[in-house]
Amino acid sequence: MDTYTQFANSMVGQQLTKTLGLPQPAVLRRYDPDTPLLPGPVVLLGASSASEAVAEHLLQWDLDVRRHVAPNERIAGIVVVLDTVATPGDLGSTVLELGSLLRQLTPSARVVIVFRDPGGSEDPATRAARQGIEGFTRSLAKEMRHGATANGLVLHESLDASAPSVAGALRFVLSGRSAFVSGQVLRVSTVNGALPGDWKRPLEGKVAVVTGAARGIGAAIATVLHRDGAQIIGVDVPAAGESLAEVINSVSGTALQVDITSPEAGQRILQHAEERYGRLDVVVHNAGITRDKLLANMDHHRWDSVLAVNIESQLRINHDLLASELFSRPEKGSGPRIVSLASTSGIAGNRGQTNYAASKAGVIGMVAASAAQLESRHGTINAVAPGFIETEMTAKMPALPREVARRLSSLSQGGQPVDVAETVAFLASDAAGGINGETLRVCGQNLVGA
Repeated sequence: MDTYTQFANSMVGQQLTKTLGLPQPAVLRRYDPDTPLLPGPVVLLGASSASEAVAEHLLQWDLDVRRHVAPNERIAGIVVVLDTVATPGDLGSTVLELGSLLRQLTPSARVVIVFRDPGGSEDPATRAARQGIEGFTRSLAKEMRHGATANGLVLHESLDASAPSVAGALRFVLSGRSAFVSGQVLRVSTVNGALPGDWKRPLEGKVAVVTGAARGIGAAIATVLHRDGAQIIGVDVPAAGESLAEVINSVSGTALQVDITSPEAGQRILQHAEERYGRLDVVVHNAGITRDKLLANMDHHRWDSVLAVNIESQLRINHDLLASELFSRPEKGSGPRIVSLASTSGIAGNRGQTNYAASKAGVIGMVAASAAQLESRHGTINAVAPGFIETEMTAKMPALPREVARRLSSLSQGGQPVDVAETVAFLASDAAGGINGETLRVCGQNLVGA
């Protein structure tokens, strides 16, 4: 937690920031396997058959599900099912009912809007209504307070809301795993995937590779995947060998020192996985570099090195993975998972980062184009796009730009490496089997890009 956030949550700080109209970042409710999914009642709005299916999911998680609450009762979550809207005029009554409940939300509450994909209808009025829901959801997220979030769950036109893939996505956006995800729409397109026998160990028995695992976000990803039950193969360059060994020892995994830009990197990863574990289920492309410079001052080395590490290595490794039976063989309905680290810079751009933005936008394009290849193997490939995350790299920024970057989000703070790791872990799980080819921002609804 940064110094300002600590101060803003002190007794004196709360009074002063409110008086001066300064940002008031909250202490976010992050995931703890030993705490309830939601710390209070969840209100369900909507009367369709999909609403009933959503209610069944919520009840299976031992939540206190309500259709109505007393005027002064505190609420930990609201799920609004709007899958049957046919015109913009259909939105008003339910949306305003939601609005009447917002003041009753607890800190770090969750609001989830469930609706059908706008692209699934050719009717202008229906598509207008569905697209309107997306705009409404993003705007609502900017009105949330005290660490609460609002996100959309977009279902494919033919997808039954009772599908396990819907349940998996719904649980993620309700849980503490999504603490730094707000103002986003998560698209669930297929029934693929399965729910875990134990929600505390959703990656039990999986073998996962994490590149760039020696520090920062990569180390956090390795730690969270291990906590969720996976066996970890940490990959990093030989120069980071000591740090890599420390991280991997902490998760009882194995280390592989290899430069991911080398032509043989993919085969070395596969060989290591086969020799040590006899299987490979998840690959997380986390390794990345920056070589920032204005384009007018950019040289070939800065440009080429960033593209080589951040996107060309992923393309080469993925080619080897998809050619291998070790990675592509589904077992018990569980296919391979690839999760790539993109960036909000690849969505909105960033001054002095033309090379980095090109590489991260390239990741988003690669993921979208590769989805069909993974689906044919009963697998998925998705990207996570972090915003401002508190890392060693951002700690080296000048104080004023760093402070501005922290506050330029709806949650008025930077994220933690664990926030990225939690989203990666979800997308790596069987429960996320219905999500494919998507890029999910983990940015606290940073005020750049969509």
